[in-house]
Amino acid sequence: MRVLVAGREGQVARALVARLAGHEVVALEPPELDLTDDASVAAAMAGARPDLVVNAAAYTAVDRAEDQAALAFAVNCEGAARLAAAAAAAGAPFVHFSTDYVFDGLKGAPYLETDAPSPLGVYGRSKEAGERAVLAANPRCVVLRTAWVCSPDGANFVKTMLRLAAERDELRVVADQHGAPTFAADLADAVAVMAPRLLNARAGEDVYGLFHLTGAPHTTWHGFTAEILAQAAQRGHRQPRLAGITTADYPTRAARPPDGRLDCSKIGQVHGIAPADWRQSLSRCLDTLVGNTLARPPRENSV
Repeated sequence: MRVLVAGREGQVARALVARLAGHEVVALEPPELDLTDDASVAAAMAGARPDLVVNAAAYTAVDRAEDQAALAFAVNCEGAARLAAAAAAAGAPFVHFSTDYVFDGLKGAPYLETDAPSPLGVYGRSKEAGERAVLAANPRCVVLRTAWVCSPDGANFVKTMLRLAAERDELRVVADQHGAPTFAADLADAVAVMAPRLLNARAGEDVYGLFHLTGAPHTTWHGFTAEILAQAAQRGHRQPRLAGITTADYPTRAARPPDGRLDCSKIGQVHGIAPADWRQSLSRCLDTLVGNTLARPPRENSV
């Protein structure tokens, strides 16, 4: 199987390259693959000749997006659609990652794929528009909504909390935003499981469409942090005090959904994929991180 992955250095892209190591995987990002440029997308497709295309590239700067709406939509909507259309022209199924930020978080229960999106900010609006655009551009498309992505690679919540735990005596973490941590390796596993069916199914079959996949069980950022600190302490690292705060105590440029829990039953019914226990995935992540990230933590001043 030949796979083109858009986004070489991102967390999910790196996990995909590792998980699909037995296949021909080409992972590209700018300048080799610029989703905002027709010629760049065409050249990448011609060079890779993929059987499957996975879009793990996105504009993810949630707060900066409020001031960079044109760029967010250029990458997350128009660029994603451009790649999906190119995959369709090549006869390749397309997998695209989206986010719980397409919802406002006010439902009070986990969101289903059939629930109407209602994003709070530019980032969420750009991703929701991208969902509709890629589904229209490629009839053999999977849109995979996820949340709170972490891994041993890149910048993410786990690595930030480990660094702050090494520097501070107390961590103050939001305790009123609900969701589920999701590890990039588990998302890559899901793509690997789906891939054979996607390659062999015809447009219109239930293997395509919109799916939710996060880790389990649901928690809060505070609960996630407590588990990070506990598992790090088991590995011999200091455990600072942990205090819960409200969203109002930690204002951000863009609003976050207070309850972004996603119902992941559909992907289980269609593809046989169950949410991974994020606590076990965190343990594997820490096995990789402890001893290097904590030895020389990056010096930043804020979360």
